[in-house]
Amino acid sequence: MADTSAQDKNLPASQRKLDKARADGQVARSRDLGHFAAIAGGSVLLVAAAPHAAVAMKNALAASLQFDAKVALGEGSMTARLAEGAGTWAMAAVPFGVAMIMVAIVASIAMGGWTWTFKPLGPKFETLNPLTGLGRVFSKAQLIDALKASLLALVLAAIGAFWLSRHVDVFSGVLALSLPAAIPAATGAMASGLALILLALALFAAVDVPLQKFQHAAKLKMSHQEVKQEHKESEGSAEVKGKVRARMREMTKRRMIAAVPQADLVVMNPTHYAVALKYDDKTMGAPRVVAKGADLLALRIRDVARDSKVPVLEAPVLARALYAHAELDREIPTALFAAVAQVLAYVYQLRAALGGKAPMPGALPTLDVPVELDPHAAATLTPALSR
Repeated sequence: MADTSAQDKNLPASQRKLDKARADGQVARSRDLGHFAAIAGGSVLLVAAAPHAAVAMKNALAASLQFDAKVALGEGSMTARLAEGAGTWAMAAVPFGVAMIMVAIVASIAMGGWTWTFKPLGPKFETLNPLTGLGRVFSKAQLIDALKASLLALVLAAIGAFWLSRHVDVFSGVLALSLPAAIPAATGAMASGLALILLALALFAAVDVPLQKFQHAAKLKMSHQEVKQEHKESEGSAEVKGKVRARMREMTKRRMIAAVPQADLVVMNPTHYAVALKYDDKTMGAPRVVAKGADLLALRIRDVARDSKVPVLEAPVLARALYAHAELDREIPTALFAAVAQVLAYVYQLRAALGGKAPMPGALPTLDVPVELDPHAAATLTPALSR
């Protein structure tokens, strides 16, 4: 029998797996995009700063070559001059380095978004296994990266050779110029070469960005078993959810039974449905359902109501409508206000009669329950309407 863990992973990664991979630092990155951004940013900075660099280099060189016999013979004077010159060049190089770092960060964020984690820096002892390492070296992804890097090197070498063959005379002439004139001349000559290199890098980046996204998505693909396992972990097993629902139903049942003694009346059908109602004109805008149930639970509500001296009235149509359309701990639907008002008025008359304050009322009047709210009547009317 085939191992289920070895089955093909042909399903796209779920959002949960994508989020976990990002938290672990696994996002799509393109080296070619980084190369293009770095060289393009550096080229722009060099071209823009070339005039100022020429002046700064001229002044720095002139200052370094100006000294007298006292300075030349003084102890430590040359060391101080070297330190001063190094500081001057550092002040020029540091802003350039910071700008290049910012360009690299922006290119990385543009490709895979922002992520901050130290997990990739953690030790991974499984990588010490030489067999595992050989598998990574000769993997499909590594082969594609090696071929792509080789092709890029060949293209850049071809561009460099072609450009140099066309500009040998230009650079030979630059050697005969003074330093202030040589720097702008060399910069102008190099601009065309950088443009060709940037064009090649841009083409490779345009191919590498979707390629890296595709490889990243393929690496995170899931099997059917992994999808089922993830769903089970996120949603919980069916057995656990069933137990939770059963526990919640039991708690709701107990809470309803405990609320029946405080109800004003219970409407039944006569044994299949039972709905307990409570109304307080000072705190409630309409009667509220405090308990409802069917079959055995309905009989339980009836028995508790009778033991608690809560009136139990048989009103089948109203009981069915309340059970179907009224929510627990909520006010009854507006369409049933009239029918419930009739029942409450009957109960109040009955209580007054039992207390000797009024004559005994007759039979319960016909209740004003809309036909469409009675589930039994609606089930009967639906086939007729369809015909």
